[in-house]
Amino acid sequence: MKTKILIVDDHGVFREGLVRILSQEKEWEVCGEAEDGVEALRLAAQFNPQLVIVDLSMEGMSGMDLTKTLRTRFPSLRILVLSMHKETLHAQRALKAGANGYIMKRESGKKLVTAIRHVLNGQTYVSEELNEYLLGRISNPKADSASPVEALSDRELEIFQLIGQGYGTRQIAESLHISMKTVEFHKENIRAKLQLNSTFELVQRAIHWTHHESHSS
Repeated sequence: MKTKILIVDDHGVFREGLVRILSQEKEWEVCGEAEDGVEALRLAAQFNPQLVIVDLSMEGMSGMDLTKTLRTRFPSLRILVLSMHKETLHAQRALKAGANGYIMKRESGKKLVTAIRHVLNGQTYVSEELNEYLLGRISNPKADSASPVEALSDRELEIFQLIGQGYGTRQIAESLHISMKTVEFHKENIRAKLQLNSTFELVQRAIHWTHHESHSS
């Protein structure tokens, strides 16, 4: 029996690339592909895969929320998050949400196969760089003061990133399938947590942070 793997990513071309990589491993079988969280949950129930590969950034249900739901509904399922987002902030959140591993999309196919094998073998996978970073924070917590952004909830962080990418309130609401009033509520919370005085300051801070994230990842 081959190990069944479900791929969840809203970019078709990227899914095709993953399928090509995984199909080279004879003991693995891609049992399904989903472009959003709702479809992923349906396919997970239908095919009962051993592993789900989840992208964090998707319209509607986020990869983080999907990970939490998968962990609740399928306790023995192995989950690997494959994301473009910086590890030092997102990987810890993904692991707390129930993921068994985190790997960035910039990594090679060989690294991805290694990560999958680790996760399927019951281990937790993160990069060596992240491992060293986390150990450094544990051994010397004063050496690395946490960014105020880390105080944001998963949903607030998601909205903060979209603001930094130039999304307006209506676009964010449509992308996340929530009301504009809910978006504004989260924006106010973000402003309070980051101690910002206006929407203009929030937008500028989000743009700067998103730019820094993309160039340091």
